This record gives sequence, structure tokens and C-alpha cells, in this order.
Amino acid sequence: MRLESSVTSISWIPSESVSGLPKVAFVAGATHYDDPPPDRISPAEDLEGLFAAERFRFANHLSAWIDVDGGRVVDAGYSGRGYISCTRVRLGRVAEIVFQPAEFPELRAEPEIGTTTVRFVQTTGGRTGMPAPRRVRKRPLVQWASPSCWTTLALTISADGSSDGELVGASQFPRHWVYGSDGVLESKSGFAASREWLQTSFGVHSPWGDEDSKPFVTLAESALERQLSETIMRGGEKPAVRKVPEGSLLTTQGEEGADLYLLLDGILEVAVDGEKLADLGPGAIVGERAVLEGGRRTASLQAVTDCTVAVAAPGQIDRDKLAVVSQGHHRENPATT
Repeated sequence: MRLESSVTSISWIPSESVSGLPKVAFVAGATHYDDPPPDRISPAEDLEGLFAAERFRFANHLSAWIDVDGGRVVDAGYSGRGYISCTRVRLGRVAEIVFQPAEFPELRAEPEIGTTTVRFVQTTGGRTGMPAPRRVRKRPLVQWASPSCWTTLALTISADGSSDGELVGASQFPRHWVYGSDGVLESKSGFAASREWLQTSFGVHSPWGDEDSKPFVTLAESALERQLSETIMRGGEKPAVRKVPEGSLLTTQGEEGADLYLLLDGILEVAVDGEKLADLGPGAIVGERAVLEGGRRTASLQAVTDCTVAVAAPGQIDRDKLAVVSQGHHRENPATT
């Protein structure tokens, strides 16, 4: 009997994720941030459509199969592929330059075949093709070609038909979303470090030179939070954007505060009475309990990494929807976590 499964990553550039001089090109409209990918995809069909529409920068579709006989694995193999899109740069109102990407060969580890499970690991990625002259931290200290970007996915398929996929390595930029075998968004990289990526991801400093980097990975937020995120960022009044340095507190338990925040980038730790309850990643709505319950913070939120948050405008979010988000969190109540 043949069993098949997959795990897919889609990588894209969210708003407010680029810093320093490169941000000028985005602000000027020469290049663009990306719309968020869908919450759900059909890994084979939809991925081709998204690629044709240039809805992502690159993607990694790890698909694999195992043959099972009498409850034991007897054979296994890979399918799937990587995708990388071109880069378009606008010059004025009508002119446009299209840079074709430099796609790297797929890296596939030999399947780790056990009696009842098989583990597969696949890396895909490349370079955008657009020149990116810059100083870098390692020799030769200057680079012209764009940095390397990639994801490394792992997939374990069991003889009972179950499977588990995960993001085990990735470039530090852009954002990486991970979808399970059912096509549902499951997790995402939490920290898109564009400046660090520009300075370190080149030449041999990638999986094609035996160097990978372990990403911060957080569970995906709810579909309603993603809907409210769109409202905050594009629903009228432009939100104020704040930087929260690593180790700093965004909120302190017991203090008064009425701001509602959308975490755009980075990892926030939730703690109550000094006890850690959760780590939150990009897309999370935070501070909703104080907004709904009288303006006093019920938890402390500390930046595990450098973070970027958007402050929702007063009255921008429907309170009934916010109440549903709050019911789904229960972060500040240890008995329910």
C-alpha cells in the first residue's frame, strides 16, 4: 500500500518588514510588499496558480510517499519541487525591469527509513536575480548579487497513515508560512531580519555551502486574527508602528493601558505573575483583554526578539469580533492553558 503526504512553505515580504536603505525602494513604489498568502491551499493545484500570479517570492513543496507491506515500510521516495518568482522593479510610471531568479538545485537528504516511519528533508531556494550591492560581515566584505533565500522542510510519514511536517531551517528573510498536508496554515517563522539577512546570506553561507540557520517558529494565529490584521493595516487610518527592542516590555501586568496591538514581526512572551504562558508570533492580536475589560493589563508581554507592532486606531476593531479573539486566547488564565 502506498501512502503519500506533504508539507509546504510559502515565503513572502510583509509590510513593515524591511529596514534601512532598502526600505526606500518599497516606500517609493519601485518594488512592493506582498499581500498575505491564503489561509488554506491545495498544495499541488493552488501553488501553481499562486506562482503564476507571482503571489509569493519563493515556495518549497515537499511531497513524499512510502510503500507499506504488513505494517512495515518497504520503500520510500520524494516528489514535489521548489518555486522562485521573478522580481519586478518599476522605473517611473510605465517602465519596468524584470529580474529573473537564480534557482538553486533542490537538496534532498536520503530518506531515513525505519520499521514504521520515514523522515524526509528537502531544501529549496535561490536568489532573486536583482543586484544588491552592499557591505557584508564576512569576506570578501562586499557583495553585488542578491542574498540567498531558502527553507528546509522535514516530513515524517508513518505506516499508520499519519504524518508530521515542520520548518527546520530557513533564511532569516523573508517571512515563511508553513502548510500541512491538508493545505491548512499551521505555523510561521517569527522573525524576518532583513538587515541581518543582507549582511550574512551569500556565497557558501547557505545550505548549498553546508550552512543553515534554525528559524524561530510559532503556531499560526486564528483566521479571525488574520482578518482583523487586514482591517488594522488597510482598513482606513494608517496605524502607528512601534519598535520594541529585544528584552523590552510591551505591556506590564497590572498597569493601565487601552492600546490594542498587532504583532507585525518578532516573538513576544506572555507571562502572568512571572510565569511564562506562551510565545506569540507575527499576526497575533494582543492587548485585547484590557480594551474589553476596563483598561488594565492582565499579562506582561516581553520581546524575545526585536519586535515591530502596529497600534490599532480607537474604534477600528469591532468589539464583538475582539471578544471572540479574546475567548480563543485565554492566555492570562493559567487554568485554561
